[in-house]
Amino acid sequence: MSASLKAKIADVFDEPGCDKNQAKSEKERKKGCTKQLTPGAAAGGCAFDGAKIALQPIVDVAHLVHGPIACEGNSWDNRHSASSGSQIYRTGFTTDINELDVIYGGEKRLFKSIREIIEKYDPPAVFVYQTCVTALIGDDIEAVCKRAAEKFNKPVIPVNAPGFAGPKNLGNKLGAESVLDYVIGTQEPEFTTPYDINIIGEYNLVGELWQVKPLLDALGIRILSCIAGDGRYNEIATAHRAKANMMVCSKSMINVATKMQQRYGIPYFEGSFYGVADMSMTLREIARLLVEQGADPELKDRTEALIAAEEARAWERIRAYRERLAGKKVLLITGGVKSWSVVSALQEAGIEVVGTSVKKSTKEDKEKIKEIMGEGADAHMIDDMTPRQMYAMLRDAKADIMLSGGRSQFVALKARMPWMDINQERYYAFAGYEGMITMIAEIDKALSNPVWAQVREPAPWALSDSLLREQDAQQLAAEAATA
Repeated sequence: MSASLKAKIADVFDEPGCDKNQAKSEKERKKGCTKQLTPGAAAGGCAFDGAKIALQPIVDVAHLVHGPIACEGNSWDNRHSASSGSQIYRTGFTTDINELDVIYGGEKRLFKSIREIIEKYDPPAVFVYQTCVTALIGDDIEAVCKRAAEKFNKPVIPVNAPGFAGPKNLGNKLGAESVLDYVIGTQEPEFTTPYDINIIGEYNLVGELWQVKPLLDALGIRILSCIAGDGRYNEIATAHRAKANMMVCSKSMINVATKMQQRYGIPYFEGSFYGVADMSMTLREIARLLVEQGADPELKDRTEALIAAEEARAWERIRAYRERLAGKKVLLITGGVKSWSVVSALQEAGIEVVGTSVKKSTKEDKEKIKEIMGEGADAHMIDDMTPRQMYAMLRDAKADIMLSGGRSQFVALKARMPWMDINQERYYAFAGYEGMITMIAEIDKALSNPVWAQVREPAPWALSDSLLREQDAQQLAAEAATA
C-alpha cells in the first residue's frame, strides 16, 4: 500500500462525525482504521467496489476501471441508479490489463484508454479507478491522470481505492475524498440563490430523488448538486456555493458533509426521505437551515402548508392498508439510514418491527432507532444475524414478512414466508410521500399473495403417501383381527 493511500485512509478515519474514532486517543486516531481484511472477509464488497458504486451515479462522466476486466464486470451497474439525461455512466470502461501489463506496467495502456474515451465520447470528465492488481504493480494513476488532464484539457480524476485497502464502506469514503480533492470548488455556478442545497449520499435508486424534487421545487428550493444520484460533473464542481447540505447516508459520505462545513462553512443535517413523518421532518430541517443562512423566514410557513397538504393526502390513501396490515410483524435486514428510517415508515402503517439490522449503522442511526421504538429497542436491534437465525425467526412465525437485500431472500423462501426487496437492487421507489404509499402497497401485495398458503400445504404426493400408509395400516389391522 502506497504512503499516499495510507495517509488518505488515516485522514478519512480521523472523522469528527465518527464516534468510534473520536473516542480514541489522539495517537490512536492518527493511525486510522487500517486493519486489513482477511481472505473472504470482503464478500460484502471491497474498497474499489465501494468507491465505484458511490461515484458511478454521476451520470455524465466516463468511469474507467484500471485493472483486469473482471473488476469492471463485478461492479458495473450493480445499483438501479436512474438518470434523467446522459447514459454514459452505464457504459463499462476498463483498461483490461493482461499478463504483460503486470510485468511491464499498465500506465501507458491507461493513458491510451483515457485518450480513446475523450476522443470517442467527449465527457466533461473521466474518473479513473485504481484496483488491486494495478496498485500492487505500482501504477501511479495520480501522475497519469494529471498528465492526461494537461494533454487533453479535460478533468481526469484519480480514485485511489484498491480493493485490498479495506471494505466497501471505506471505499465509499475514499471515492468521496476524490470528489472533495479534485471536483468540488473547481467551478463557479452561473448564479446562486438563498435556496440552494446539496444532497449528499443519495443515489437516486429507481428514481427516488425524482419523488422528492417536486416537493422542493414547490418550495422554491434548488438542488444545486446531488452527490451522486443523477449527478452532473459541473453541478458537483459548484457544490461549495450551496447554503446547506442534507446528509442522507452518513455511513457512506459523512466526510463530504463535515469537510464542506470545515472548508466552506456550509451547515449540514442528517435526514431521511422514507416515511411520512421523516419526510416532513426533512423538509422542516431544510427550511430551518436555509432561513438561518439568510432565506426569507416566510419559507417556514410555506413548508408547513405543503406538509399539511401532502400528509393529509398520504394518510387518506394509507388508511385502507392500515386495516389489513394491523398486527403484522416484519423482520428488517438492512443497514445505514434505512435501519431507522424504514422502521418509522413501517410503524406508520401499523406494522410491528420485530428486529432491525444495525450492522452497517452509525451510533446516530442506533440512537434514532431507540428514539423511534422506545423501551426495549435494544432487544430489536440485531448486530449480525446469521441465515440460520433468520430462518428460525421466520419459521417460528415471529415475523410475517422479511424485508432485506437480494442475498437474504432465499432464507425467507426456504421458510416459505413472504419477502420484499428493500435494498438497492429493488424496482420500486419508496422515497417521499408517494414512495411511502408504494412501499405499503407492495408489502400488502406480498402478504396477500395466495402462493404462500399453497406452498405451506403438504405436497400432493406427500398426501398420497400418507393415505396409502393409512390404508395399509387398516388392512393389516383387519387381517390381524380375522387371523
